Amino acid sequence: MDKVKITQVKSSIDRSKRQKDTLKALGLNKINRSVVKEATPQILGMVAKINHLVEVEKA
Repeated sequence: MDKVKITQVKSSIDRSKRQKDTLKALGLNKINRSVVKEATPQILGMVAKINHLVEVEKA
């Protein structure tokens, strides 16, 4: 499986609870923090919902 590096680039302040929960589920909580995850359909779906808050690159 491919891996993706997900980096939070915008704040979660003034975002919906659903978007904040998605960030938390991915393991992100502060700007410029990164996590490396497997590129499963579930992870890619979560990233698609918050693509305006994160930056994604292949790892």
